[in-house]
Amino acid sequence: MRILTGSDIARLLPYSRCIGAMREVMRLTSERQVVLPLRQFMNVPGTAGKLGLMPGYLAQPAAFGVKVVSKFPRPPGSHHGSHVGVVLLFDAQEGLPLALLDGGMLTAIRTASTTAMATDTLARADARSLLLIGCGEEAEHHLAALREVRAFERLQVWGRDGGRAAAFATRMSQRHGRRVEAVSSLEAAVPAADVICTVTSAATPILRGQWLVPGQHVNLVGSAIATTAEADGEVVRRSRFFVDYRDAAMAAAGELLEAMRSGIVDASHVRGEIGEVLLGRVPGREAPGDITLYKSLGVTSQDLAAAQLVHAAALEQGVGLDVELAS
Repeated sequence: MRILTGSDIARLLPYSRCIGAMREVMRLTSERQVVLPLRQFMNVPGTAGKLGLMPGYLAQPAAFGVKVVSKFPRPPGSHHGSHVGVVLLFDAQEGLPLALLDGGMLTAIRTASTTAMATDTLARADARSLLLIGCGEEAEHHLAALREVRAFERLQVWGRDGGRAAAFATRMSQRHGRRVEAVSSLEAAVPAADVICTVTSAATPILRGQWLVPGQHVNLVGSAIATTAEADGEVVRRSRFFVDYRDAAMAAAGELLEAMRSGIVDASHVRGEIGEVLLGRVPGREAPGDITLYKSLGVTSQDLAAAQLVHAAALEQGVGLDVELAS
């Protein structure tokens, strides 16, 4: 079994390659060439933390595995990041473990790459303005991945902490050699953006549907449980709403579930899975003035596909630590 660290994964899994892999695995997901039990959480007694388990199986190429995540409240900027955990990848023929991978870096890259793929699928081809709502680790990865699919001319970021947003903008400007601007008014920034991406830990909506304008594409990424939402019901109502995996969305897409509870929409408001759009089974953007929305929850098939890419590259390049398991 090969052990791969976060720095190994960052080197072996470029966004451009991962975006292609996410495009293919979401097709397989919508073809149901997967087994995806809904994620499970266990409260850790005496703490505010949870243990998350995400098992799954992927048919092409055949593999199964599990992601184990520790979800503990952490202050903004914590060096531990938002996802602490591991992905364990197994060979599906003999049931032997192939690799143990850092879950934080794998999740960050595959999440941003899937968002970029969905943006490439649903956003207008002439989209040139990107607004990131949130300025943490996921925002960094999303900025890099989204630039792979659109030639953005204006890059903006908003954060609830203006100082952190300004520091993020400075750091990203230096890293990418392009000006990233921190904005102080979210209400003013939203109508000017072609692509909007929420990557926050907000429990209640910060993006309002009344701010949206025709032609935009929205990615909702930060909230992954039924009781939290980054966007209000009007965002849901006004958008052509797409998800990664319908079963997961009906269990945990907080924005959609709140809009349904409020009677704003019903389950039929979900136009389809992103994989169904890629397969040509349902239309994505039908007109330039459509407001399209991709709700990302993340599914284990994405982790398995990314882990397979990393494992293959590690074997080819001799990266990682091999551990012989006891017989």
